[in-house]
Amino acid sequence: MRFLPVFLDLKAGPVVLIGAGELLRAKLRVLAAAGARIRLHAIDGNHELGLNMEDAARIEIATHDPLTSDLAGVIAIVCAGAGDIGVAMSARAKSLGLPVNVMDDLEHSSFIFPAIVDRGDVVVAVGTGGTSPVVARRVREKIEALLPARIGELAEFIGGFRKSINERIAEFPLRRRFWERVIDGPIGAAVLAGRKADASAALGAISDPSDFARADKPQGSVALVGAGPGDPDLLTIKALRALQDADIVFHDELVSGEILDRIRRDTTRVAVGRRVGKPGIGQDAINRRMIEAAQAGQRVVRLKGGDPFVFGRGGEEVEALRAAGVAYSIIPGITAGLGGAADFEVPLTFRHEATRITFLTAHRARDAETVDWSTLTDTKMTVVVYMGMTAAPAVRAGLLAAGRSPETPVGVFARVTRPDAQAAIGTLRDLPELVRWTKGGPAILIIGDVVRHAGSLRRQTPNQIISDLLDAAE
Repeated sequence: MRFLPVFLDLKAGPVVLIGAGELLRAKLRVLAAAGARIRLHAIDGNHELGLNMEDAARIEIATHDPLTSDLAGVIAIVCAGAGDIGVAMSARAKSLGLPVNVMDDLEHSSFIFPAIVDRGDVVVAVGTGGTSPVVARRVREKIEALLPARIGELAEFIGGFRKSINERIAEFPLRRRFWERVIDGPIGAAVLAGRKADASAALGAISDPSDFARADKPQGSVALVGAGPGDPDLLTIKALRALQDADIVFHDELVSGEILDRIRRDTTRVAVGRRVGKPGIGQDAINRRMIEAAQAGQRVVRLKGGDPFVFGRGGEEVEALRAAGVAYSIIPGITAGLGGAADFEVPLTFRHEATRITFLTAHRARDAETVDWSTLTDTKMTVVVYMGMTAAPAVRAGLLAAGRSPETPVGVFARVTRPDAQAAIGTLRDLPELVRWTKGGPAILIIGDVVRHAGSLRRQTPNQIISDLLDAAE
């Protein structure tokens, strides 16, 4: 390791920035974003900063020769696009013992700029000794994906309590154990979920920090996680972190194997969902098993296809967790209606054509019979039906009886975002036949004029598209 990573105190003094062109502007943006006070020598005379007022207020425009300027109090010198002046400035800086960076010139630099991950109080610097900035950026991107967005807020939160807690715990190892339990438990999870007030209340309620630190039984929690419609690349970063941290995952049957492969290998997996026509363990049993696992100190994930709060019974599970006093968090997922619309390029809204969306479920024919179809006849409304394959005849009958035109465009989108996704497009009149052509679910139905804009039917064979019916609808 040639370059030792260090962090400069930007409140200690200004940074001198010398150079020209876009190279200078790039370094200016980096330093300004970090909150530095900057003494700017733009040797091309261009003082258009392109910064907001707050950042611009910290910049001093210097018009004198940087080679003879007063460097008292300066904490570092940066040269970007400075040419021979950069080399001469490097010699001057080194003679004064000031850190200097000459962009893309290791010989004349005593420090280099790393690739930076900035999360407020948490900053990660990635360097390659100046040999490959592109590699450093790629590593930074990986770290960006792994770090929670609020990790800096967690550090700030702990900083606010650290002095008072440390005064109450004399032994250093016990202090460390206390903060590990806070960070890894429900308090840390609450901060990362944006519930800082809840976290403050929970930490403030700890009457004896030493006893808390010594407790053998870890605190469990439950994360309700949306797995999305099937494509593992559509998992959110937050969902992926939850799967990697979990001790046990209760997952639906329809969660794809590719997504289950993202779970940490030593995590217990329990299938609790059910398919149409097949028995499951029941929602009450799922709630009970989640609560028992969390009360035993495990980090629990309830993994659901789509989004937990869109026909996923997530609301019922939250109520059960609240009643049991179990800490929980909710990580939304891309619901199948949005996934299918994106997969087959069906805009659910369209200017002047579709201005409203209704999501409904019709798992069985009797579900469809309970729907007030008269509220769904507006031609500017897009209707998205979940779990509607079995009830397709009843959906058609309900809409037709309510007055929706039999020529209304309809699409059946099966196994959306997966490699075997299929679509059949036609009209409301032939909805049951369209369902049969998709060869199995899960599937969503999209009903409305927006279906005419579908643009991605590449995975279909010609006989799966009812082009004459679509033409008639136009």
